[in-house]
Amino acid sequence: MFSRGTSNGQGNAAPVNGRGRNLKLTLIIGLVMAGFSMMKYFSNEQVNPITGVTQHVSISPEQEVALGLQSAAQMIQLHGGVHPDLRAQEFVKSVGQKLVKSTVVNKSEYKYNFHLLADPNVINAFALPGGQVFITQALFSKLKNEDQLAGILGHEIGHVVNRHGAERIAKMELTQGLTSAAVIAAGDYNSAQFAQMVGNLINMKYGREQELASDDFGVRLMVEAGYDPKALIDVMDILEAASGGQRQPEFQSTHPSPENRREKILESMYKYQTK
Repeated sequence: MFSRGTSNGQGNAAPVNGRGRNLKLTLIIGLVMAGFSMMKYFSNEQVNPITGVTQHVSISPEQEVALGLQSAAQMIQLHGGVHPDLRAQEFVKSVGQKLVKSTVVNKSEYKYNFHLLADPNVINAFALPGGQVFITQALFSKLKNEDQLAGILGHEIGHVVNRHGAERIAKMELTQGLTSAAVIAAGDYNSAQFAQMVGNLINMKYGREQELASDDFGVRLMVEAGYDPKALIDVMDILEAASGGQRQPEFQSTHPSPENRREKILESMYKYQTK
């Protein structure tokens, strides 16, 4: 049977041309979105007043503080609340405030608060943008001295001062924009998966760089505050032992390998102790 639309050989021409125009239009839209995302990311620059580094960030220090305060209660709840031992809580706060008040951090725009969380299982310490710093009981209980605690808190203060949270927010916004552009341009789910994978790898690498930068800054604070920076290497030993030697390869991890971190810490010690 012959349909009336194909009797002259021209019936399929319009749909093919239509699809071609649609693909071209989606490609243009995708490229425009990608260009806008890149322009927005690279145009948002601020000079860090402590480090002097020009950073791509999309939020202000005041917004970082607000974000940290808004998120603090949720983080505390997720880790079983604050630890009930008031003496231990005060000890963590005093070491943290010593690092703030006796170092370059006292010039920072942030208001620092230090919290000992009750979580007995998750070995972790982390910081929110704006100055909220946390350590779990599971990690705190493994420390042997004040210097080791200072090393951990100094590292977390390093994340705050270096504005790593704000940088990651800006990087995630860029990644999401580029991912959306790729999906629109390609028009299929597999391309969306690929774009997301590339974006995740970019962010993971960025995270490892942040960790090394915070180690370096933590050593600086320990030296300025009168703590023994070698204690930060002891912390690496504690973390490695706690993992049971089981971890992902460095390329697939947001943290550098313990061996790499020890080497960089030694370099930072030499840098700051010989100034």
